[in-house]
Amino acid sequence: MTHEEVLNIVRGIFRDVFDDDDLIVEDSTNSSDIEDWDSLEHIALVVSMEKEFDLKFDLKEVNKLENVGQMVDLIISKLA
Repeated sequence: MTHEEVLNIVRGIFRDVFDDDDLIVEDSTNSSDIEDWDSLEHIALVVSMEKEFDLKFDLKEVNKLENVGQMVDLIISKLA
């Protein structure tokens, strides 16, 4: 899968988790960009991505992520 393909799926996950069909999610998006993005929503995002892509994240990997683009890159590396 390409970066853009994974990003589009991740955008859908964000819109589902935050229940906002108009939410704009780009590579540079981080927790400070989305008002409702707290620790519980973060867990919901991670779990949703694990289910969608049928993979597991290590807590250390997730804690290092600074934005959505890095999450997409991590997903791509795990799918490879």
